[in-house]
Amino acid sequence: MTRTKSVVSIATGETEDREHEEEGKDPAAVKLGRRGGLKGGKARADKLTAEQRAEIARLAASARWKKAD
Repeated sequence: MTRTKSVVSIATGETEDREHEEEGKDPAAVKLGRRGGLKGGKARADKLTAEQRAEIARLAASARWKKAD
C-alpha cells in the first residue's frame, strides 16, 4: 500500500493506524490523543473572532511567502 493510500485509509477509517504500536505506545492513549486533536482545531476556530482568524491567516500567508523568497 502506498503512503498516500494508507493515509487516506486511516483518515477515512478503513484501516487503523498501527504505526504507534511498533513504537511501544499504548494504542488506547494514541487513539484518545488523536480524538482530542481532531476536535481541537475546530474548537479553537469556533472561539476566535473573524478578525483574529483573519490576522492568523495573514501571518500564515506572510510566512509562506517569506519561505518562497
